[in-house]
Amino acid sequence: MSKTILIKIGSNVLTLSSGAPDEKRIEHIVEQIATLKKQGHQVILVSSGAVAAGRALTTLPSSLDTISKRQVLAAVGQISLMHLYAHYFNKLGLVCAQVLITKESFSTREHYLNMTNCVEAMLKCDITPIINENDVVSVTELMFTDNDELSGLVATMTNADELLILSNVDGIFTDHPTKPGAKLIRNFENEEVNLVEAITEEKSEFGRGGMLSKANTAINIANLGVHVSIGNGATPHITTKLLNREQGTFFKAKHEKNKSAIKKWITNSETFSKGKVTIDQGALKALLNSFANSLLPVGIVKIEGDFKKGDIITIANEDGNEVGFGRASYSAEKARKFKNKKQQPALVHYNYLTLK
Repeated sequence: MSKTILIKIGSNVLTLSSGAPDEKRIEHIVEQIATLKKQGHQVILVSSGAVAAGRALTTLPSSLDTISKRQVLAAVGQISLMHLYAHYFNKLGLVCAQVLITKESFSTREHYLNMTNCVEAMLKCDITPIINENDVVSVTELMFTDNDELSGLVATMTNADELLILSNVDGIFTDHPTKPGAKLIRNFENEEVNLVEAITEEKSEFGRGGMLSKANTAINIANLGVHVSIGNGATPHITTKLLNREQGTFFKAKHEKNKSAIKKWITNSETFSKGKVTIDQGALKALLNSFANSLLPVGIVKIEGDFKKGDIITIANEDGNEVGFGRASYSAEKARKFKNKKQQPALVHYNYLTLK
């Protein structure tokens, strides 16, 4: 059966100890993608490695600040990295394309749809999209936590069937892998292991994401209906082995595969919330009801922020805990006029509401 498969490969897999791109590894990744495409699958690649590649190509003055260094290294390294990918894809008679994304690309529904349409068009043309964060313009709060977060967002955006996260370890273990008795978890269940205790937060020399980030991404994306596997990118033919559940740690997709595209966007846009509304127990009970209910102003007890129509807002209970997110049907100014009043239009319609 044909699948949409997203492969995320980290800097620690793609680079040599010197920081230079590992050309043999990149070539083998491309060969694996070619095999999957021959089997009828659509493949999307999220690739780190630009900053590391840039570091191997140039020496920057020590007077340059950290953010500027990263921007320059990314600009230099991205060319080198894509040149290698293009060379090995072309060698197999295939075409690849570069897609650079910033976190703000997910902040509005319009941008989100533009990205989705672009990637889908490439797949229809038998072109493999190679996606990376645009580190040249992404700084501090505008950056993804790491490319694990990016891969998760792209996986749900493209309605992928499988997300393969390739790192320098074999998967998630019951304890730190160096400790006696630590075992590889083949099928992950949330209650099976204490992630904080089992996973070191040491990051690779060239990457931003630790294993805890990968595990949390896998859990969140599996909850949105995508199968996720974490495995060792250095293992020959690892993509096939992960898809066959022969290696790595597997996170089975939950029941939300058919969640609407707009609700997936809202779920993935929580970091762009422009305001917050606190609701009473009656409103919370209505939202959690098995029937489809919208958020009405009568149940709102507090409004924070200056959101506008179409903005993402956070929904919290009276204890201050976040219970969901939604797209505002009108502004905060109008919401304050309608607050606690009956017979007023819904602030968040059910179709634009997602609950935790």
